[in-house]
Amino acid sequence: MSGSPKYSTVTVAPAYARLEAERRRAREAERRRQQAQRARERAEQAARRARETAARRERARAEAERREAESANRRAAREQAHAHRMRQERAGADARRLAEVRELLDKVRADASEVRALRQRLDALQAGVDRAEDLGGAIEEVRGRVVVLGREGEASGRDADQGAVLAGLESRLAAIGEEARVRDPEGHRSCVDLLDELRAAAGAGTETRFRALLGTVEHALGRHATTAGDRAAEELRRAERAREAERQAEERAARQEADRQAALEAEREAHEATLAEAADRLHVVRPSVKAAADEAQELADPALAERIKAALTAVTEPLAAGAAAEALTAVAALEELLVGVEARLDELQLAYTRRIDLAQALQDAMLGEGFAFTGGAEGDGRLLLSFERPSGATYRTTIATDEGGTPVLVYQVDGEPDVTLRPDPDGAVCDHTEDLLERVHEAIVEQDGFVPGELTWQGKPPGQRGKRRSGAEEWRWSR
Repeated sequence: MSGSPKYSTVTVAPAYARLEAERRRAREAERRRQQAQRARERAEQAARRARETAARRERARAEAERREAESANRRAAREQAHAHRMRQERAGADARRLAEVRELLDKVRADASEVRALRQRLDALQAGVDRAEDLGGAIEEVRGRVVVLGREGEASGRDADQGAVLAGLESRLAAIGEEARVRDPEGHRSCVDLLDELRAAAGAGTETRFRALLGTVEHALGRHATTAGDRAAEELRRAERAREAERQAEERAARQEADRQAALEAEREAHEATLAEAADRLHVVRPSVKAAADEAQELADPALAERIKAALTAVTEPLAAGAAAEALTAVAALEELLVGVEARLDELQLAYTRRIDLAQALQDAMLGEGFAFTGGAEGDGRLLLSFERPSGATYRTTIATDEGGTPVLVYQVDGEPDVTLRPDPDGAVCDHTEDLLERVHEAIVEQDGFVPGELTWQGKPPGQRGKRRSGAEEWRWSR
């Protein structure tokens, strides 16, 4: 019978089918338990990341509020300082105008009660200046009263030396300063013109004209000094407003930059969060993936093992490169792949266990027929068992699984003398070897696990029919 492999498909007995169903349910339950455990771990990692993100955002919010409060405090301090400077500048200008009015009043020669009343009014206004109050037009109102009162003091006009008065007025104009002339050129020109008229009106017999112009000149000088002071204050205010506008522009630019940095930080945080999620999910699934790849290799499915490894690499490479979105997409695909892989591995493991159990049943049956077991090997999803009879004949048996998962026995026999090869169409007859293997198959059936089917080989005589083996779903051939 040398050189002619014999084949037999094997079905499982009902008892073994029930046992295998229990194993399948157990493995499915374990697979679901592991999947649920991974889901819990992913949820825990997600909750941890959410807490960390919330804490970071709260710290960022508190920091933003702190910076905004500091900015608001700085603005308020600047506004207060600006308002204080404005009050001080206004008070300084009011103080100068009050001093001018007092100087005018000191020269008035009029009723003492009226002068006293004006001095009391000036003292009250001075108190307002000291408190930096806004006096409005009160000072100019008093100035007008003093000028009017001075015009009424004819005695002082008659007694005064016109040259000394002119010199005093010119000194007052000079004291107002060159900056006042620049700030109020119209007022300065008016004062010069009025002084020229007053100088022209000086002389004997022109006292009335001189006195009339004198009040006008004094009023013009006061107005010029006030206008120049007001314009100086306005220049300061404009400069302050310009500085404030510049500060505000700087603050706006700073806020815009802060907003840009915040957007960049948010983008960076989102990128890091995505990377962290991908890394966490890989950390959860990686042990199961590695175990699945190892198991696929052990169960002789190298293509499946390589597919798993390729899916793992599709995660680790973008993760190492910082490609967050790509890594997250890849880890989601890896998780989905693992679910199907584990189901496939369950079936591969059941098929492997089926082959092992069949190999054990075959070995027991062969030993019962007097065979000696000489060794075994495993590879490519197959089991190879070697037996030897006392006569020296060797039986090499391969246990494989077809595409549908059905076990298949393949015998390669060497050294049996009962093989008769005839050139006629009837084929080859292996009576003794066939009977021996049929007894082995009967012994396997008696173990209530597997039911070998009809034994066939190339060149088997046609037209033979088998009888139904007890408990079998295949037919064996008998003469």
